[in-house]
Amino acid sequence: MSDITEQAGAPTPSALSRFWQSEVMWSFRRSPVAIVSFVVVALLVLSAVFAPLLAPFDPFNPASLNLMNGFSKPMEPNQFTGDSFWLGTDDQGRDVFSTILYGMRISLFVGFAAVAFAMTLGISLGLIAGYVGGWTDTIIMRIADVQLTFPAILVAMLIFGIAKGITPVDMRDQMAIWVLIIAIGLSDWVQ
Repeated sequence: MSDITEQAGAPTPSALSRFWQSEVMWSFRRSPVAIVSFVVVALLVLSAVFAPLLAPFDPFNPASLNLMNGFSKPMEPNQFTGDSFWLGTDDQGRDVFSTILYGMRISLFVGFAAVAFAMTLGISLGLIAGYVGGWTDTIIMRIADVQLTFPAILVAMLIFGIAKGITPVDMRDQMAIWVLIIAIGLSDWVQ
């Protein structure tokens, strides 16, 4: 009886302290590889998010390009302009480091959005198949089985090609990222 009263009088731990003491965090704290991997991924995501602040040049601004900076070597001043670049430049004089930072933004957005779309679609269809059952379950599962027989990249390329064919020419550039997200999501929803 006294144990129950003592437990009832004890303050309940906060959600943060329960999370910190969970088995997942205990395993995470004991794994140096997991900690280093988390730090590297966090640095990459943060550098992508803050690319406009970190990048020394804007690779998408044609006014800032100088063809004389083309093929500059990393960390060496260019012989014509005197500019130096951390990772050098490409053939058009764009800073490779800035291009990588801005490119990470697009890549991470497409990756996260495609996984979220595939997850939403796959979980929804799985729940519908499991809840309704019968013919609905059979049809959804046969579609999934057929899709699993093809490589995901082939399905994504097929969807991308069809979408490119039905999208008006003047809207293709604006819709390219969204078509890519849908193509990857539709090709990976089965997994």
